[in-house]
Amino acid sequence: MVVHNSLVIRDRTFEWGKRTYIMGVLNVTPDSFSDGGEFNNPSDALEQAQRLVVAGADIIDIGGQSTRPGAVEVPVAEELERVLSVVQLLRPAISVPISVDTTRAAVARAAIASGADIVNDISGGVFDPEMLATVAKLGVPIVLMHMRGTPQTMQQLTDYEDLIEEIYQFLESRVAKAIASGINSDRIIIDPGIGFAKKYHQSIEILRRLSEFRALNCPILVGASRKSFIGHILEQPDPKARVWGTAAACCGAIANGADIVRVHDVKEMHDVCRVADALFRSEQ
Repeated sequence: MVVHNSLVIRDRTFEWGKRTYIMGVLNVTPDSFSDGGEFNNPSDALEQAQRLVVAGADIIDIGGQSTRPGAVEVPVAEELERVLSVVQLLRPAISVPISVDTTRAAVARAAIASGADIVNDISGGVFDPEMLATVAKLGVPIVLMHMRGTPQTMQQLTDYEDLIEEIYQFLESRVAKAIASGINSDRIIIDPGIGFAKKYHQSIEILRRLSEFRALNCPILVGASRKSFIGHILEQPDPKARVWGTAAACCGAIANGADIVRVHDVKEMHDVCRVADALFRSEQ
C-alpha cells in the first residue's frame, strides 16, 4: 500500500496503483549494452524519443553514461555534453516528463535547468555526496536504485547472505537519507536494481519477491528490459532478441507490484502493461 497515491510531474499526474507507467530508455552513449551508438546523435535521439512517446512512453529516460557491466566512466564534461544536447532538443518537442539517468549532481542540476524533470540515480545517491541535497533544492522526483560497487566492479559483488533483506535495508536507508536531505517523501521512487551486482537467479528472486518492497511506501520502478538474466534463461546472446522475455519479466513485475517499468521496446511493452493491469490491478 503506497501512502502517497499520486505525483504530478510536468502537469501529468501519476496515480500509483491505478496502472503501470512506462519509462522509455533513450541511451545517448556509444557503448550501452543493447543500443549503444544508435541514438548518440541528437537528431537521432529526438526521432527515437518521439517514436517512444507515440508508442506509449509516459517518461523518457536519457542516459549519457553507460552502466553496463565493465563500462568505463566518462568525464563529467562529456556526460554533460551528451545529455544536455539531447534534453535541450527534446524539451520543446515532447510533452512527457524527461528523466536524466545520472549519478552526478552537476549533470542532474544542468539537465533539470535544461528542462528535465526527474533524476534517476543508479547509485541511490551514493556516488556523489552532493546528489541528494541537489535534488532537494531542485524539488524534483528521484529514483533511488540498489547496486553494489560500480559498473566496473559490480559483477564481483554478488554474494549476499539475504538478498532481499539487504536490498531492502539499503533502499530503506537511502530513502531515509533522501528525506533527511530535504527531498519530499512523495517524490522518492525505488528500484531494486535488477542485474546490478545480481546474478541471473538473484534477478529472478527480486521479481518473485518484489511485493516485499511495498512496505517502503514508495512507488517501485523495475528495469528488466533485455537484461542478461533473460538472455540466460532463453540462451539468447542478442539483447535485441529478448523482447518477449522482457514482456514476461514485465508481466511478472506488474503482478508483484511494479508501478513503473523501464523498457527499450515501448510499443510491445505498452500492450503487455495494459493486459497485465487488467489482470492484476483491482481498479479496472
